[in-house]
Amino acid sequence: MATVDSSVELEGATAATGDGLTHSMRKNGRFVNPWPGWALPSFTGSPNMFQLMWKFTTGSGDQSSIPSQEVLDTTLPIVTPDFSSPVPEDGMKVTWLGHASVLVQFENISVLTDPIFSQRAAPFQFMGPKRYRGPPCSVQDLPAVDVVVISHNHYDHLDYNTVKDLQKRFGEKLCWHVPLGMSAWMKGMGCENVVEQDWWQEERVKDREDIKVVFTPAAHWCKRGPTDDNLVLWGSWCVIGRRSRFFFGGDTGYCHGFKEIGKKYGPFNLAAIPIGAYEPRDFMKNQHVNPEEAVQIHQDVQAKQSLGIHWGTFKLTFEGYLEPRSRVKEAMEAKGLKVEDFFTLDHGGSKVITIPQTEPSIEKETAT
Repeated sequence: MATVDSSVELEGATAATGDGLTHSMRKNGRFVNPWPGWALPSFTGSPNMFQLMWKFTTGSGDQSSIPSQEVLDTTLPIVTPDFSSPVPEDGMKVTWLGHASVLVQFENISVLTDPIFSQRAAPFQFMGPKRYRGPPCSVQDLPAVDVVVISHNHYDHLDYNTVKDLQKRFGEKLCWHVPLGMSAWMKGMGCENVVEQDWWQEERVKDREDIKVVFTPAAHWCKRGPTDDNLVLWGSWCVIGRRSRFFFGGDTGYCHGFKEIGKKYGPFNLAAIPIGAYEPRDFMKNQHVNPEEAVQIHQDVQAKQSLGIHWGTFKLTFEGYLEPRSRVKEAMEAKGLKVEDFFTLDHGGSKVITIPQTEPSIEKETAT
């Protein structure tokens, strides 16, 4: 459990509640990471922001080597999602829509994570990080979506145009589960059913009392404008049905919070875990896991199968564009784990996860 500096004036929940869980913390009205040693690059500290800006300006150490679209069509294909195929009653169906956007269907519910269908992850569509792999479908192509979970407010995870399009299409039937501090922004976009949650806060899906949505910890940060640093919380999500358990890692560095999640809510039938955007390592390690740390999260949350996300879509960092995929396989092999239990998909590709009949129910888990 994280130790709390007694000199820090905290507001709201703290990381020392006695329940063995790390809780969210605020200092002077802004959320802070409770993880020991956590820090972002700064102009005066280490890692140093000047060095980071120099590397990104000059491309020093950039190994991404993103090829032509013709090559990408072979190495990183885009396929049209098959939303017509049924979801088995005894299973889950997961479809990767690029970056951290995943559609998970199980127990007659559809959950969409951090959706972005825009061409750029930026406040404007004429500048900022641009997709080198386009979305495999549009919002209009999606099947019915019941729940959207948002991990944090960075532009590649909370997209203005996509939020507006989803709300326009699904209206009041769509329920948005978001971190503390985000509901005002969502309602300003016209979203009608918004549930704002703190770490470890459990909520039932509207009109589906058998489905529980839990906001859980992660190691990251939030910012969309020049002065709004960490006014919004960040985190991961657990969606738990009668027999199906799904974990969404969002965007995160490694922290011991994942062991806490696994202990409280695992094992998970399926996890979606970030595997990309991790180089240069000295600048990215606190906010983005590398493939080896992603495999550790797979183990920590007790995932039976995991999908690699947060890669192969936007050029955000310096690692080779296919490196996350290969390094995950190597990391699984190095730990003696089944490589097929941590898989990747083509953009728009799907996989069905079979759930054994012996899986515990939400009622049994809640009762204990």
